[in-house]
Amino acid sequence: MSDIVEKTLTALPGLFLQNQPVGGSPAAKTSFSSRLGGLIRGITALTSKHEEEKLIQQELNSLKATVSAPTTTLKMMKECMVRLIYCEMLGYDASFGYIHAIKLAQQGNLLEKRVGYLAVSLFLHESHELLLLLVNTVVKDLQSTNLVEICMALTVVSQIFPREMIPAVLPLIEDKLQHSKEIIRRKAVLALYKFHLIAPNQVQHIHIKFRKALCDRDVGVMAASLHIYLRMIKENPSGYKDLTGSFVTILKQVVGGKLPVDFNYHNVPAPWLQIQLLRILGLLGKDDQRTSELMYDVLDESLRRAELNHNVTYAILFECVHTVYSIYPKSDLLEKAAKCIGKFVLSPKINLKYLGLKALTYVIQQDPTLALQHQMTIIECLDHPDPIIKRETLELLYRITNTQNVTVIVQKMLEYLHQSKEEYIIVNLVGKIAELAEKYAPDNSWFIQTMNAVFSVGGDVMHPDIPNNFLRLLAEGFDDETENHQLRLYAVQSYLTLLDMENVLYPQRFLQVMSWVLGEYSYLLDKETPEEIITRLYNLLMKESISSETKAWLIAAVTKLTPQAHSADIVEKLIQEFTTSLDTCMRQHAFELKYLHKNVELMKSLLPRDRSCEDLVVDASLSFLDGFVAEGLSQGAAPYKPHHQRQEEKLSQEKVLNFEPYGLSFSSSGFTGRQSPAGISLGSDVSGNSAETSQKETNSLKLEGVKKLWGKEGYLPKKESKGGDEAEAPPVPPETAILENRDLAITRNDQSQVLTQSKEEKEKQMLASSLFVGLGSENTIHLLGKADPVSHKFRRKSKVKEARSGETAHSSLSTLSNVVCADDDDLNTLHDRGDKGLKKFSLSSELLDSKSLTELPLVEKLSNCSLSAPSLFADNNMEILHPPPSMTASVVKQLSVVSSLEETTECMHSSLTEVCNNETISVSSYKIWEDDCLLMVWLVANKTDLELKSAHLEVFPAENFKITEQSGCCLSVVDAESTTSFQHRVQVEQPFTEGNLSGFLTYQMVDVHPVQLDFSINLSLLDFIRPLKISTEDFGKLWLSFANDVKQNIKTATSPAVLPSALNVLQQKLRLHVIDVIGSEGLLACQLLPSVPCLLHCRVHADVLALWFRSSCPALPDYLSCQCQKVMEGS
Repeated sequence: MSDIVEKTLTALPGLFLQNQPVGGSPAAKTSFSSRLGGLIRGITALTSKHEEEKLIQQELNSLKATVSAPTTTLKMMKECMVRLIYCEMLGYDASFGYIHAIKLAQQGNLLEKRVGYLAVSLFLHESHELLLLLVNTVVKDLQSTNLVEICMALTVVSQIFPREMIPAVLPLIEDKLQHSKEIIRRKAVLALYKFHLIAPNQVQHIHIKFRKALCDRDVGVMAASLHIYLRMIKENPSGYKDLTGSFVTILKQVVGGKLPVDFNYHNVPAPWLQIQLLRILGLLGKDDQRTSELMYDVLDESLRRAELNHNVTYAILFECVHTVYSIYPKSDLLEKAAKCIGKFVLSPKINLKYLGLKALTYVIQQDPTLALQHQMTIIECLDHPDPIIKRETLELLYRITNTQNVTVIVQKMLEYLHQSKEEYIIVNLVGKIAELAEKYAPDNSWFIQTMNAVFSVGGDVMHPDIPNNFLRLLAEGFDDETENHQLRLYAVQSYLTLLDMENVLYPQRFLQVMSWVLGEYSYLLDKETPEEIITRLYNLLMKESISSETKAWLIAAVTKLTPQAHSADIVEKLIQEFTTSLDTCMRQHAFELKYLHKNVELMKSLLPRDRSCEDLVVDASLSFLDGFVAEGLSQGAAPYKPHHQRQEEKLSQEKVLNFEPYGLSFSSSGFTGRQSPAGISLGSDVSGNSAETSQKETNSLKLEGVKKLWGKEGYLPKKESKGGDEAEAPPVPPETAILENRDLAITRNDQSQVLTQSKEEKEKQMLASSLFVGLGSENTIHLLGKADPVSHKFRRKSKVKEARSGETAHSSLSTLSNVVCADDDDLNTLHDRGDKGLKKFSLSSELLDSKSLTELPLVEKLSNCSLSAPSLFADNNMEILHPPPSMTASVVKQLSVVSSLEETTECMHSSLTEVCNNETISVSSYKIWEDDCLLMVWLVANKTDLELKSAHLEVFPAENFKITEQSGCCLSVVDAESTTSFQHRVQVEQPFTEGNLSGFLTYQMVDVHPVQLDFSINLSLLDFIRPLKISTEDFGKLWLSFANDVKQNIKTATSPAVLPSALNVLQQKLRLHVIDVIGSEGLLACQLLPSVPCLLHCRVHADVLALWFRSSCPALPDYLSCQCQKVMEGS
């Protein structure tokens, strides 16, 4: 970054002082460089936000004084304007310079006018009032004979220009379409495109001139006109069908290479022009056989010529596939497009795989069976480490959902929802789950539990239409009254069970849904009285975590239940509590309840049972307030402004670049000063994945005395017989032989892994059979944008009058359809996946598998309730105030200090470290690096001859970690002069550099008050690095699929044993697995738990050890590179 800043500072004086007269003062020549360069250097050298604000404020005060001085020349104004632009780009207000930027554009020479126009385009927005002062300047420059002035005016017009002033410049811009210079015509077309975007009605009369631009002799002008036509064809495809032949002819010329070479990109002829034309043809040929027949040949040629050799050709192929499936279908083209999609989906490169899934998601609407050809690949993408791939896979599954696979697909969506922390993803995915639940619910219990999961995970960020439409569905009911009763009863039972759970926090919108349902339908319960329901609502109302809006919902529910209750003690208590509330809204609700409660018969008539959807006569015009409004206006009150008018006025006052100042930013690459290794030979001939794709490796691998094991396809399996290999094997150094023998011993274990792999394959096949069931031609499938012939399970029964039926209420939830539940055996098999490590109970797995619910501790609380199915929220993913319950796991035996260190091998545990102590207790800890987690063992030693009454050890929740208690972290008695152990399993939730675990030990001696000891211990990312045992073939495939890489050169001693000793150090100190040694190169692999792989290719060249890391995680190669340097220098 520093190199870029230096080059920029070097170039700026030449740019802005190029009109400096010869023989001028050296101080004048360097003044601009020193001031702007000093400002930039000063800002980059600061260490805090406060210092930056102070420096920028000083600079702005100085600039304000300079631009306001009458002696300031235009040249000085130009330099000040550049510094103002820099301050404004950093987010600070420089509005005092806006008027001076307009003056500079009006009065200066070419260079000064250029800077003035640039500043105006950056400072102002299209609705800014100062733009009116620029209109005359633009008109004058458009009439100029200087080409540069015309270009600057056209550029400003195409960027920012007030809509009201378009008629003033439109005739001049029309004339520029006939200009002799191509650049003028091209900029004029772009200006008209801008006018079409902001005011399409004002350019309708010049459509014939757009056609002339399409046939312009200059390719740039023609390409600029495609933007306008793409926009107009999207709005009205039928009006431009006569131009199909022209677009096809242009595309043929482009594909045939008839355009100038200047438009080529990596030997691909005008790729962006091809993409624009393909999009236009896709719009013109949709549902039109005659128009589509004109395109078949050129689309076939585009598919044939676009070979898979560069990123830009992938984009062209993607647009070709999109166009082929958009126009009237042709079997040959569809077959070729399907093959292209298959190449994308099966590619190891993440970008291409994403393109394949994106294309498959679109194509699946026309050809659902195409997903069956790639079902195993789609299953693998569900567990892909890249979240974008996972998200697009879920989008694909969302498109193929039907009555037979809805439960499995919703389960996968909920699992991803628990892992995601981005608000946009949560809002989007919650809406889709709610839609599928309403459309394809197999039964009432599944629907209610799924919606509970949606409300719980979506929380308060979900769209308000989701809970509103859920309540409307319950209120309006369905055609079957029995179905209505069962659904409402199950909802009430479910919510009462959830409210009975202690120390559980629910989102506010979920509580509002609960309160409404309980207020409306709790009368359906036989075993619960209204007094008991009111008591629960009152207890919830008194909690501090409840918002004011939710309290209003709760009081409304209590108000509905009050006429049904025989005892009014709780209601009186509630009224007494909230009639003195400081919240005006709560006080009003309380007084309303107070006065209504005085007349119970009136309350029963006003609040009858199950009448929430009855028609109400509402005066929408509020005519009863006309007198009050007239009186207020006569006394000078301001007239009412609608919300949209107030919003427009607010937006018009905002500044374009007046954003909040940026905060401190940290680059993902925390280590600087690294050299690029020379001689790294393991490269990829496929561009676009590495961060250094533009730099080609010039050095190749030296193959003297080394067998040819690598080819263009990756690792080449040996074809020679075993005897031949033994006869031709070259002599191997002793150190290398040791490593090879170790690898041979590891490869003998591959046979035992075959059984595990086959088991995983069976599980994937079973999951595929659950996900892709119902995609045959004889089954129905839900396709977005198409009518669904499936009869709906939940058909809402209209309870409103015919007059109100015309008022359509927009709903984000679709109606629910009839669904057949998937096989319980298949689901149970899916939930039992994984044969070691902690079993993961997510909300989705509990939702879809009732058997797994019984294994959770919280569900034991629900077993005594009348609820027919277990509750959704009995899991440890909710915000529970007490520590999470212990989970099933492999329990490590309690060991004494001596035996634990003797029985554990040196490479599997750390040394014993004392973390806290006093005269009675000593707490020590050590780490055990298990295969799937870090096991922290805390040894508590009683140093006295007295007996401890109790001991409890707790670890605080930590960022980036998932901490799970092992059984036995709270002991009733600790013997005298003994040692006991506590254990916690620590897992990584997201990569980090340094972490910390802190907690406390509480113990109590006999007849003594409890004592608390605090402790803390540091963790590093190295604690979660494990060897990754893969084959050389897998290494080659993974290497090409990873995009994040880091290179490092380390000085070593010149010795033939450098590589074996280096590999040994990396294997012992960093727990890297040595995969293979090929000549002077070595291949290693490791993984960051739970499953983030990282690959290392190392090569010895003279006295330099060149390391090249690649991983799917951006932070992992950086960290390992730094650790490698430390351990190599230490060795």
